[in-house]
Amino acid sequence: MSAPRYDVLAIGNAIVDVMAPCEDDLIEELGMARGGMTLVDTDRARELYDAMGPAREVSGGSAANTLAGLSAIGLQCAFIGQVANDQLGDVFAHDIRAVGIDFDTPARAGDPPTGRCLIFVSPDGQRTMNTYLGASQFLPAAVLDDAAVAEAAVLYLEGYLWDPEEPRAAMKKAIAAARAAGRKVAFTLSDAFVIDRHGDDFRALIEAGQIDILFANMVELAALTGEADFEAGLALLAPKVPVLVVTRSEDGAVAISGGERAEVAAEPVDAVIDTTGAGDLFAAGFLAGHVRGESLERSLAMGALAAGEIIAHYGARPEADLKALFAQRFG
Repeated sequence: MSAPRYDVLAIGNAIVDVMAPCEDDLIEELGMARGGMTLVDTDRARELYDAMGPAREVSGGSAANTLAGLSAIGLQCAFIGQVANDQLGDVFAHDIRAVGIDFDTPARAGDPPTGRCLIFVSPDGQRTMNTYLGASQFLPAAVLDDAAVAEAAVLYLEGYLWDPEEPRAAMKKAIAAARAAGRKVAFTLSDAFVIDRHGDDFRALIEAGQIDILFANMVELAALTGEADFEAGLALLAPKVPVLVVTRSEDGAVAISGGERAEVAAEPVDAVIDTTGAGDLFAAGFLAGHVRGESLERSLAMGALAAGEIIAHYGARPEADLKALFAQRFG
């Protein structure tokens, strides 16, 4: 097997986040699912945008956020995702390339426009996301570069993107290319609603040995396994994947691999400002450790550090010098 050109290549939604602080009563007034992610259509997106206070726009998308973290730590990354040939598409492409990530997917002409996620941030830092997928859901398998997938040590797939038919076909093709090249496949479950819709697909991938590294939070673990008890869910799922990583918000995270179990506490922060992207950046830190051959415990600690940086400010892209933070903590 040749040395990889990329440490991680990800396939995910190409989305621009629109974030604004709000009071809890606005969440209830607008009928949103507090702390969750809801897919919305054009009309609902317009209604929610009109109800927002002063907002800030920054490129997002779960897998793209993870790559931004990885790139900031110093890893070589590439992204595959679909934007439209419009202003937000230009913003997304500029932002992801500006942090050193290769992004060559051609922009799509015409409607729908580039996707956007309307994020309402409560006073306690909890984020309520409303995602209009737009062009993201039309990523065709034809644009997938099998050679680029084969040149990545890890293929990282975003569960959110499993919902639309075309990107699902692209990701299936990418899994086949990665496995044919002897590379690892990492998968993030993204949200319980995705599991409700596609849990059978995910369980089939796991049973077939197609997933090497699986990321979940405790809610997603319960949804995937059907076990309300955390330890019971771990016991059921851990033997089926080479590496299982489960986050537990303020209670830290657990990783299990080959019967070895490691745990880490959440990174202490002065104040939780915005939890948007916490899971994405946790995955970035963990993958950085994994790709570099670090232990489970050390990889978890890297994930906690990256997540701690992201929840201390608005937005899902790092603002501090992650490479310096990692060098200071881990050498």
